[in-house]
Amino acid sequence: MTIQTAASPTTSSSEGLGPNRLHHAAWITLDSEATRQFYEDVLGVPLAATWCEEMNGQFYVHTFYAMRDGGALAFFEYADPQRRESLEFKSPGHLAFEVSDATQADLIARLEANGTAFRTTDHGYCRSLYVTDPNNLGLEFTVDAKELDAINARQQANCHADLKRWLAGDHTPNNDIRAH
Repeated sequence: MTIQTAASPTTSSSEGLGPNRLHHAAWITLDSEATRQFYEDVLGVPLAATWCEEMNGQFYVHTFYAMRDGGALAFFEYADPQRRESLEFKSPGHLAFEVSDATQADLIARLEANGTAFRTTDHGYCRSLYVTDPNNLGLEFTVDAKELDAINARQQANCHADLKRWLAGDHTPNNDIRAH
C-alpha cells in the first residue's frame, strides 16, 4: 500500500528541505547482550556499531543494528544500575531522521523563531539536533559525518569486541572522534 500526500506549503520554510529518511530509532535497554542476541542471532539484524561513551559523568554503551535501507535500530545501556532503573519505563526512545546541513540549519532557525527549546550535539560520526514534540516524543535530526563510510567500516570491524569489553565492565569510551 502506498500512501500519497499533497505537499503542504507550510511544512517547510524552504523548498526541498526536510528529512531524507529515518536514520535510527533508539530506546533504553537493561541488557545489551540479550538485545544483541535477539536482534542479531534471532531476527538477523546485524550489530553494526558499538559506541562506548561518557557524557556528563554517565558512562553508557550505544549499539546500532543495521537495516537494509541504511537506517538502524539503536539501544542505550547505562553503566550505573540506578540510572538504568530510573530510565527503564520512562524513556519512550526517540526517532532520528537523516537531514542535510541546509535542512538542519533551517530547522534550527524555525525552532528559534518558534521559541522551541532544542539542543545540538556533535557526536563525531554525526551532528545532531534534538527536540521534543508536543507529545513528549524525542526527535533527532542528524547530519552524518563526511567520512561516514570509513567510520562505519571501523565500527563494524570492532563492534562485537567493543560490546564484550563494555559488558565485562571496561567502560572506557571508544569514540575518539567526538568533539569534547
